[in-house]
Amino acid sequence: MNPPEERPSCPARGKCPVYLAVSSGTVRYAPSGLGPALEGSLGEEPPDSDSQPHPDEGRPPPLEAAPASWKSRREPPGAEAEAAAGEGTQGEEGPAAAAQLDVSRLCSSSMEIREKGSEFLKEELHKAQKELKLKDEECERLCRVREQLERELEELTASLFEEAHKMVREANTKQAASEKQLKEARGKVDTTLFAEFQAWRESPSLDKDSAFLGRVYREDVGPCLDFTAQELSALVRAAVEDNTLTIEPVASHTPPTVKAAAAGYGSTNTCALSGLARACRHRIRLGDSESHYYISPSSRARITAVCNFFTYIRYIQQGLVRQDAEPMFWEVTRLRKEMSLAKLGFFPQEA
Repeated sequence: MNPPEERPSCPARGKCPVYLAVSSGTVRYAPSGLGPALEGSLGEEPPDSDSQPHPDEGRPPPLEAAPASWKSRREPPGAEAEAAAGEGTQGEEGPAAAAQLDVSRLCSSSMEIREKGSEFLKEELHKAQKELKLKDEECERLCRVREQLERELEELTASLFEEAHKMVREANTKQAASEKQLKEARGKVDTTLFAEFQAWRESPSLDKDSAFLGRVYREDVGPCLDFTAQELSALVRAAVEDNTLTIEPVASHTPPTVKAAAAGYGSTNTCALSGLARACRHRIRLGDSESHYYISPSSRARITAVCNFFTYIRYIQQGLVRQDAEPMFWEVTRLRKEMSLAKLGFFPQEA
């Protein structure tokens, strides 16, 4: 007895969707139009030349194996082919198809999220661009303000610089004129007077026997303090030399007691030194005496000029004036000039 011949196996076994459908129990009848599609997806290998075709190869599955749920209405061939292809793929893939479906859903969700994220980013970009535009406008405005302030500052600096130069030029001009006048005056200085002052400055004192002070007493102090009331004039001169004379303003309303006490020494309408009827706005007091003497503005100016001279002389004697001999001599000359003007009746109106 010959051994039974082995049937040739299907070369697409394990890959053929029909085989898979039969093995899984989900056999459905597929129209003949599915044949090419299935043939394209099978990926069959060319059979061997020696192998014989399987008796079931190429035949449709038996009808009794198909499920009982048939659709009453006919679908277009293309739809049936797509459905068959989808079912065949589902039967072939199994869990892989479900995973692929989940991946598709995830991809769809990812697309939606991407679209929403893109819209959100576009809105944020629009807002950022708008804010950036506002900031750019503000920066431009601030730049314009800064440029304006810089221009104003430059103009102010130039104006101040020009004004400072003008003041410096004027000061230099005045200084040059003063130096010129000083040089001219130095040429006109009486060498005798300056020599007397230098000799007194080497040993300053209030002794009237010195040549310098003796000349000033004779030419300025004596005539300036020579008033009509000789006795009172001598007392005033002594008080000025001793620096004990006090000059004070008179109140607008003098009490009657003061008027009565001062009746023998003049009144607010009569000068005690000149005896002239003048409005007396000041009075003098000699030493510690309680007696007051009302004096006119002219008499006050003469006494004040002499007091200013003696004050400066005392400062030189005490070493409080630290200058060269020539500036001090010119100051003494100026004070002597004031005594001469007061003696002639020239005095400031506030006196």
